[in-house]
Amino acid sequence: MEQKIYDYLLQLGDNSMILGHRLSELCAHGPSLETDIALTNISLDLFGQVRHYFQYAAKLGVAGKTEDDIAFLRYAHEYKNCLLVEQPNTDFAYVIVRQFFYDLYHLHLLQDLTESQDKQISAVAHKSLKEVKYHSRFSSQWMKRLGDGTAVSHEKTQAAVDYLQPYTAELFEMTPVEAELQEAGIAADLMAIKDRWQHDVMELLKEATITYPTNEFSHSGGKKGVHTEHLGYILSDLQYMQRAYPEMSW
Repeated sequence: MEQKIYDYLLQLGDNSMILGHRLSELCAHGPSLETDIALTNISLDLFGQVRHYFQYAAKLGVAGKTEDDIAFLRYAHEYKNCLLVEQPNTDFAYVIVRQFFYDLYHLHLLQDLTESQDKQISAVAHKSLKEVKYHSRFSSQWMKRLGDGTAVSHEKTQAAVDYLQPYTAELFEMTPVEAELQEAGIAADLMAIKDRWQHDVMELLKEATITYPTNEFSHSGGKKGVHTEHLGYILSDLQYMQRAYPEMSW
C-alpha cells in the first residue's frame, strides 16, 4: 500500500509543480502589476503544496529518495502530471483558461481529499483548500472579464477554451493506483468530481458568454508518463542546477 500512496503523492505533486513552474515563467510579464503578483503568489502556493506531498513521499522511504530527488531528478516519463498543466503560456487568455479548468478540478479534488483516510493527505488538503479557493475565484473572475469583455478578449478566450478543453478529460481518468486507493478511502472519486466540475464550468462559461466545445476528442497520456514536447523544455529549465551540480549542498 505504501508504494501506491507514494505513486499517488507524486501524481498530486507533479500537477502542482508543473503548473507552478508554468506560472513562474510569467513573473514580471503579467498584464498589470496586481495580476503579475497574483499569478506569482499562486505559483508559490502550488510549490508549497508540492513540498508537502514530496516530503511525505520521501518519509515513506519507498524509493530511498529525498524530496529534492523526487522533484528534480526524475526523467520525463517518470512524471505523472496531466497534459493540461504543461501547456504553454501562449497568451494571457490561455493562461487564464488553463488555470480556470485546473482550479475547479483542484478545488473539488481537495474538498474530497479532506475526507481521506490517510491523515497526512487529509491534512495537506485542509491546508491547501483555502489557497485553491482563492485560485478558483481569481481565474473565474478573469474568465468573465475576458469572455464578456471586448470583442478581441472574447475571441482570444474562446480560442483558448476550444484548444485546451480536449486536455481536461484526462483529469478524470482513473489510473489503477487511484482506483485502488479510492476503494480504500484514500484517493478521491474522480467520476463524482467530474460531474461537479462540468456543472461549474458550464455555469461560469454561460456568464462569460463563452461556448463550450462539442468536440468529444480528448488528449491523454500524462498520467502514464507520455507527455507533450513541452515537458522536456520545462524539465531542462527546472532541473538545471541539480543536474549541473550533483550532490551539491548549500
